[in-house]
Amino acid sequence: MTPVRIGLIGFGYWGPNLARNFHAMPTCELAAICDSNPERLDKAALQYRSSTLYADVDKLLDSDIDAIALATPARSHYALARAALEAGKHVLVEKPLAMTTHEARELVDLAAAQGLVLAVGHVFIYNPAVHYVKSLLNSGALGDVYYLYSTRVNLGRVQSDINALWSIAPHDISIYLYLLDQMPTMVSARGARYLHGEVEDVVFLILSFPNGVLAHTQVSWLDPSKVRHLTLVGSQKMVVYDDLADEGKVKIYDKGVSRFTDAQYGEYQYRLHAGDIVIPKLPLAEPLRAECDDFIQAIQTGKKPVADGANGLQVVRVLEAAQQSLLQDGQPVTLAPQA
Repeated sequence: MTPVRIGLIGFGYWGPNLARNFHAMPTCELAAICDSNPERLDKAALQYRSSTLYADVDKLLDSDIDAIALATPARSHYALARAALEAGKHVLVEKPLAMTTHEARELVDLAAAQGLVLAVGHVFIYNPAVHYVKSLLNSGALGDVYYLYSTRVNLGRVQSDINALWSIAPHDISIYLYLLDQMPTMVSARGARYLHGEVEDVVFLILSFPNGVLAHTQVSWLDPSKVRHLTLVGSQKMVVYDDLADEGKVKIYDKGVSRFTDAQYGEYQYRLHAGDIVIPKLPLAEPLRAECDDFIQAIQTGKKPVADGANGLQVVRVLEAAQQSLLQDGQPVTLAPQA
């Protein structure tokens, strides 16, 4: 099978990671790299001598590449992805897909009309640990899901063009949608601006899902410690996923509470149980490599990517509702079923 010729737009923060993976894959060729910053292009030239370098996006899109990977600032995603799709290129866009639901839907519809692959960089749903938690849910081992909560904080990378919600929360939202396989019905968000008067540095997000499932996320780039932590509480067992743990990224706790009727008094009573803690062995695999490979396979075989455009649209719908709530001081926003 002929290798897919990839053109990378953006060689700043995340672009080098995409370049490294695409360059190492036999199923594709990192044919071109584009960046408007001369210093970044010089760096790319030293690392990838066989790649053609461009400072102009239009010239890259006019070349004979098959696909584009976008690793540019979030507010540029829609325009660049649209231009690439209109040029007949398959597109992988870093999160978020776009900054509005309308823009995201336009990209999904355009890709479908053009018969092109549109994928989104929701890298955590390619993580073996997240896959394992999903398998536990599917098997029923955890019982009914009660609630989930996550913390994704660090000191830096501070941004001024988008807030912490749009910069960081797409990771956790994409994980929630993947694990629960449903959209929330209600979204609420509160945040605060400490470093920059225009964007929130910290955001607390609450999602209400059907059947009473509740999810909470804290995201911030203004925190003393780097934390990537998710807890899922079920009726039978509980799971903790710590992405930064050297060993035991997933721990399954045989803990819970059961309700029964007291035979003597006829009243409800509660019984706590605490059993073993199981630490499964997970495969060693780089999620970003799996994401890149999934994109290339979709182009070559026609299969739908795990994080496709429709998935990106769902995440943007949640983000847009959360932004609306944020501007209304946490007022809950209802998410209507998507037509």
